[in-house]
Amino acid sequence: MSRLKVRPEAEKGLVHDITPESAGWSHVGFALHRLEAGEGAGGETGEREVCLVLVSGRARIRVGEEDFGIVGERMSPFEGAPDAVYVPMGAAWRVEAETAVELAVCSAPGAPGFAARRIAPGTHRQTVRGKGTNVRHVTNIMPEDDGAAHALLVVEVITPGGHTSSYPPHKHDQDALPAESYLEETYYHRFNPPQGFAFQRVYTDDRSLDEAMALEDRDVSLVPRGYHPVAAIHGYDSYYLNVMAGPKRAWKFHNADEHAWLFTGI
Repeated sequence: MSRLKVRPEAEKGLVHDITPESAGWSHVGFALHRLEAGEGAGGETGEREVCLVLVSGRARIRVGEEDFGIVGERMSPFEGAPDAVYVPMGAAWRVEAETAVELAVCSAPGAPGFAARRIAPGTHRQTVRGKGTNVRHVTNIMPEDDGAAHALLVVEVITPGGHTSSYPPHKHDQDALPAESYLEETYYHRFNPPQGFAFQRVYTDDRSLDEAMALEDRDVSLVPRGYHPVAAIHGYDSYYLNVMAGPKRAWKFHNADEHAWLFTGI
């Protein structure tokens, strides 16, 4: 199995717990909790900032003494817009499930000067990228232009079965702004129906990194560097939640030169 593919560690409770140390990089962390109604999860951010994303379900979310009430509208990531809460560094958070809940905990190094806030459904509208079989549906949860975090960038993408996304191939592994930014990235994958799968290739120009993975429901893929296109197979829609972070909060990517011709028709 590819070292870039992370399988779920459990069916319930803490399903994923990816840290910078376990991933072998410096910025991005990703955890995933599956909770039944009445169960809870919590933590303290310390020197990091966190975005709590309700992939599915409803839950009460508290950050310190601030109660955001019942958060979440959808019971599946394929139905409706995401609901999320940003938690700054130096804060405690608590989530108590009202229904079955799938909670993503996205993290990166934090900095002072940011406040807890809810990112309610519809805060950032869903957009369509691509044409033909490259169409996918993108919702920025924490985009680079919102000014509401130190490092975190969070986005979710729904790709119809038989379509490609993160495509044509692009990369963001050079700290060379304004042309390109260095960003580590995780993908949390879901499929509809759940027995589906997708393929992802992570590779560099010199092929010193060149790995292909078959991703199944609730897998995580790691993108430390290089291009990273995803192909969803026919009959199974793909959902993934991306977490990105690096030394600067900017998403500037470089498209693979040999595939640049594709942009004339996409």
